[in-house]
Amino acid sequence: MGFLTSMKHQTALLLAAVILLPFFVRDALASEIWIFAIFGLGLNLLLGYTGLLSFGQSTFFGSAAYAAGWLLKVHGINALAGLGLGVLVGAAAAALVGYLCVQRSGLYFIMLTFAMNQMCYFIAYQWTSVTGGEDGMPGIPRPAVFGIDFKDPLNYYVFVSVVFLASLWIMKRIIESPLGKILMAIRENEVRAEAVGYNVPRFKLLAFVIGGAYSGLAGVLYAMLFGIVPLEAIGFVFSGNVVFATLIGGSGSLYGPIIGSVVFIWLSESVSTLWARWPLLLGVAFVIVVLFLRGGLVEAGARLASWWKKSRWQFSKPTS
Repeated sequence: MGFLTSMKHQTALLLAAVILLPFFVRDALASEIWIFAIFGLGLNLLLGYTGLLSFGQSTFFGSAAYAAGWLLKVHGINALAGLGLGVLVGAAAAALVGYLCVQRSGLYFIMLTFAMNQMCYFIAYQWTSVTGGEDGMPGIPRPAVFGIDFKDPLNYYVFVSVVFLASLWIMKRIIESPLGKILMAIRENEVRAEAVGYNVPRFKLLAFVIGGAYSGLAGVLYAMLFGIVPLEAIGFVFSGNVVFATLIGGSGSLYGPIIGSVVFIWLSESVSTLWARWPLLLGVAFVIVVLFLRGGLVEAGARLASWWKKSRWQFSKPTS
């Protein structure tokens, strides 16, 4: 089995990235990359494995961040309790929104997710006594866990990394389970999946809830990282960002959202300081993916590995 397609080598590369990343970027930026990767994993279950394009994932991201952030700030709850609450809020919000959205498909599904997101955005904008409106919700602490001070950026990075790796392992188990196979069957042919007896709307809703739980988890980690929940965290643009990152990395691949998150966050945080028009690079990358690389950077890496393997075989073949 090839290097890039070997699961052991993929795991080794990922662990190496987690360990080495703080040596190349700031601890806060490194934490943001893995938080965004968790966000992308949830969307990828919908987009890559179920065939549902949602522009409303920030609804669950922002709702969980606001709910847990408020309790962390006002009542001083434990960080782990905040994460658990974020997962529950994200899943509950996704169940409510998803129940309405999965009744439709295609363009109507996409527009419903967008409409629900806009409704939640304007609720957050108007509810200034809780959310802070356009000023956001500042003053969110990072409570210590088991005596570990998360005010230290490196300690918090280690915590985020552990949560990310656990989230990735759980998502891998979901994808490889019978549930994952059913979701992929729905993606390939929804009518046929329904014909063999699967309740398609129910499985779509389940995928939506799991994706919402992942979004909620990422939202709480994001709030604790920056100490604030900005209004943009529940906005449409934030949903669009995770869609772009997932597509560029490679939807339908477990590692696609992770690669896309690294690229997107690096461009937005590092290149943006050097060139104000950095979104042009993102746009060019997106066009290339849509036209030539439907599998994103994961497909590009697989093609490169295949070409390299074929080239080595041709050069090593003995000449008569």
